Amino acid sequence: MSKMNRRDFIVISSAAVGAAGTALGSANQEASKVVIKKLAKTSPFYVNHDGKKTATFCEMCFWKCAAWVEKDEEGKPWKVTGNEIDHHCYGRLCTRGSGGLGSYLDEDRLKRPMIRVGKRGEQKFKEVSWDEAFSHIAKKLDKIKKEHGPEKVALFNHGTGGVFFKTLLKGYGTQMMTHPSYAQCRGPRDEAFKLTFGESVGSPERTDLAHSKCIVLMGAHIGENLHNSQVQDFGKAIDNRATIITVDPRFSVAASKSKYWLPLRPGTDMALVLAWINVLIEENIYCKSFVKDYCIGFDELTKHVKDKTPEWAYPITNIKPEIIRATAREMAKNAPASLVHPSRHVAWYGDDTQRLRSIAILNALLGNWGEKGGFYMSSKLQVGKYPHPPYPKPKYTWFDLIGDKFPFASTPPSSSIRDLTIEGHFKSWFVCATNLMQSLPDPRQTIKAIEQLDLLVVIDTMPAEITGWADVILPECTYLERYDELRVTAGKKTQVALRSPAFEAKWDTKPAWWIAKNLANKMGLEKFFPWTDIKEYLNYRLKTIGSSIEEMEKIGVKEVENKNPIYFQPGEKKIFKTPSKKVELFSKKLQDYGFDPLPNFTMPDQPEEGYYRLIYGRAPAHTFGKTVNNPILNELMPENVLWMNPQVAKNWGIKNKQRIKLKNQDGILSDNDIEVMVTERIRNDAVYLVHGFGHRAKKLSRAHGAGIDDQKLCTNIKVDPVMGATSFRTNFVTFELLS
Repeated sequence: MSKMNRRDFIVISSAAVGAAGTALGSANQEASKVVIKKLAKTSPFYVNHDGKKTATFCEMCFWKCAAWVEKDEEGKPWKVTGNEIDHHCYGRLCTRGSGGLGSYLDEDRLKRPMIRVGKRGEQKFKEVSWDEAFSHIAKKLDKIKKEHGPEKVALFNHGTGGVFFKTLLKGYGTQMMTHPSYAQCRGPRDEAFKLTFGESVGSPERTDLAHSKCIVLMGAHIGENLHNSQVQDFGKAIDNRATIITVDPRFSVAASKSKYWLPLRPGTDMALVLAWINVLIEENIYCKSFVKDYCIGFDELTKHVKDKTPEWAYPITNIKPEIIRATAREMAKNAPASLVHPSRHVAWYGDDTQRLRSIAILNALLGNWGEKGGFYMSSKLQVGKYPHPPYPKPKYTWFDLIGDKFPFASTPPSSSIRDLTIEGHFKSWFVCATNLMQSLPDPRQTIKAIEQLDLLVVIDTMPAEITGWADVILPECTYLERYDELRVTAGKKTQVALRSPAFEAKWDTKPAWWIAKNLANKMGLEKFFPWTDIKEYLNYRLKTIGSSIEEMEKIGVKEVENKNPIYFQPGEKKIFKTPSKKVELFSKKLQDYGFDPLPNFTMPDQPEEGYYRLIYGRAPAHTFGKTVNNPILNELMPENVLWMNPQVAKNWGIKNKQRIKLKNQDGILSDNDIEVMVTERIRNDAVYLVHGFGHRAKKLSRAHGAGIDDQKLCTNIKVDPVMGATSFRTNFVTFELLS
């Protein structure tokens, strides 16, 4: 038989199924499989699957869906599929999870430990043994401890394996641990909901979307971010004919599923929320029983929004008063099964904690906390920790350094650690599984900080931009090649998931637990890693919930009985973890620290003529810049494009698919050019692109130079005074036409 393309293969396979089913009947289905197999073997795409499943959970994004890795009979990679009982994925993986094999197959991966031999940033390294790399790091850290103290070392972390480096550095004597996902992503939301309800919405978020009758999305790009179970629950809500209200300057995937799309002026979200609150109160359609029994500060809120009418909001937001009223009534009609989604990447304008406070207050007026279709109550599970000696007590913590500046930060903002490094405070960084050049705004400042360091250690799987600035590179194997820390979920179901190796680690790469443990041995800190190997460590922890590695490798996910209901029960007394034990619409805590106790809207800076607000977001194929070089996912989306309104394109004489460069308000020009997509789906005062492209690391053979890096253009940064988040939507761009 001649060689077939993929389409021919699908057609012939389908025909074989039909023919075999008709001619042979159900009793002879095995014979039909033989026919199909013979036909399929002629295809270059054929892989004979007859291997075993290996339990894992995905590391392609933070959702960490439990999965099975399947190999063919020769032990070669075949596919990754969702674990059927996992409540992160309901047995189905997203695009990125299905493409996880690409992370293992990528030939561009870091392969061996390396030590810098040239100047910082020149990317000149020599390959060394693990022992030599550990000796180099241990010697440098010993010197820093003696001359400056261990507190001068900080960890930037965004990966599962980072827990072992936390143990290492706490044993060393520092507790300076930071996560870019806090100040550059979810932090304002976490602090806003804690100030209002006494606790955050968790991660994954405790949103009961599947049972919601009305869902309001404000910059929450469900369907593009592919947070797995959340997307599936959103689909269930749509199937159940829930009312969807999407607030976004562009017509997103979620907007296409909505009854109402509100393309508001960028930066005016809080004004819209305050107008919604005004309508609920003035029309007396808020959840009166919930507010009366469980909220404080309602009188102050009523007075605060008295003049925040839809007519007041109209010239600010460009949303007509009748639309504001109609959408507010939709929320009220469906309450308490109405949910204003808290979103996730919410570091936008520098006032984000207060903006998210307004959203938290709006949810309180809908009475949806602990209610079906609103915010459910997360289950709790404590998995025993492997015992080790107490950590040495540091002389000071991060809060001693920045607590007065950002009193409501619950973890140190990454940008603050960077700023303190520029000032000369920190002498060493450990950077684990996060490319700071694309996760922090304004890479120039990140480079300035790195130049002050005595030691930069990067632990990663890929040669991203940050590895080019490292002093020591420690290559971690991919999640498909290692055991790792357990995934312990607090959600609707109480679940524990195991990650185990499906393949031998390639080249000379190692898992994070091995790196941290052996570096600890070299530093004389072995007492903090008293276990022999990761299996002993995991078995100890699993034993505390009545399980073992042997069991977990068979089932992948273990569900533990949750005795606490996820919804408030009739007659149950609701006690909130705030100072008043109630939902605090008016926050005296904020007032005591000199902040507005109720959210006040201030119009953000607007673009000058010829400039447009830069907005960025996500795409189903990629997790920001982390997956752009993945050989499977890169085929789906090799670069980003720039959304541009037709009127803007006409004014500039720009055609669809034309390539241009961007220049921001500070004169920073993009490294690369980008293709324009002329579309009515975005307002004429903004442009939009997907984040994570425009890599400058030359060893990323697919990602290098493809598309534009928005972070380089984010140089106008406003900082949230409540908790230290950095703004990303306060930058404007104009166009450089190519000759």
